[in-house]
Amino acid sequence: MELAHKELGEEALLINARPSTLETRNLGAYEVVFGVPPKTEVAKTPAESKPGPSRALATESLAQDVADLKRQIERMAQTLRGGIPAPQSLMQARSGNPALYNLLIENELDPALAAQVAAGTPLEDLFEADSTLGKRGATRGVVALVGPPGVGKTTTLAKLAARFGLTSRKPAFILSADVYRIAAAEQMRSLAAILGIGFDIVETPVALAQALEEHRQKDWVFIDTPGLAAGEMEDGAELAQLIASHPEIDTHLVLSASMKPADLSRVVDRYEIFQPKKLLFTRLDETDRYGALVSEAARRSLPISFLATGQQIPDDLEPASKEFIADRVRGAVRSHEKELVRTIGASA
Repeated sequence: MELAHKELGEEALLINARPSTLETRNLGAYEVVFGVPPKTEVAKTPAESKPGPSRALATESLAQDVADLKRQIERMAQTLRGGIPAPQSLMQARSGNPALYNLLIENELDPALAAQVAAGTPLEDLFEADSTLGKRGATRGVVALVGPPGVGKTTTLAKLAARFGLTSRKPAFILSADVYRIAAAEQMRSLAAILGIGFDIVETPVALAQALEEHRQKDWVFIDTPGLAAGEMEDGAELAQLIASHPEIDTHLVLSASMKPADLSRVVDRYEIFQPKKLLFTRLDETDRYGALVSEAARRSLPISFLATGQQIPDDLEPASKEFIADRVRGAVRSHEKELVRTIGASA
């Protein structure tokens, strides 16, 4: 702070601070960004004054954080405007369209959201969908999938790698940090070999950070992580810290669409330590109630990225769309598994 005030004046404001990356660690333990109003000219202290990609990356990361914060504030404001409806307003919503309200509740949509929709708010306005991969402004796509055991992270990662790595014909690489489950990394290795994509195992968070630097020339890097149960979250704390703080990693929280709403909420809250940017739902073919997907996306202000229905690589994975999800929450399509799979394929 003293150095910033000396160089920039007493009006200098601290904008952002974070641990140094591997590229800049030799210059200091932290990277610090200061701004000077009203020109909003951003400057850095000598601790991070090394020119090149790291400076641009820090700026883009800050811009992305600001955009995410703005979106969350807007979503919170929208929720507060609707709020948890009082009994009188809830009765009014029911009387406005009781059939729709009851249908939404049957499809496990949060009652507060159901009341807003029954009162006239379009369901599509209550949540977001975003199927982009990689952080905006980053020079490459680095994607990490996190989530509880058994939701299909490894298969989903292979689908993403096949779709975005192979079809785009850009260099891709897969890193597996799943050293907890027996033969989990070997399963990922086999899938990578079938896809013809490079693969490596990283046993520690430090090894993961080093591997990301070693494969900087790759356009796509996909990271598989261990499925952590409720009692194992402390074991993954260091990995979570690295993934949450790394400026390039786009983290998707993988969840099963067939989970009970209460269990889904607990898992989402538990994985907040990874600071996921998007929600990815698997096993849509195992349920016909999708309200909880929208409820969680709205509650945590996180967009839904992709939807998966089966084990076929890369076919059973499609970008999420607000219209597709909202139609199913409203009950526009209530069908069997084959019809659901065919409809998802047609919506791509």
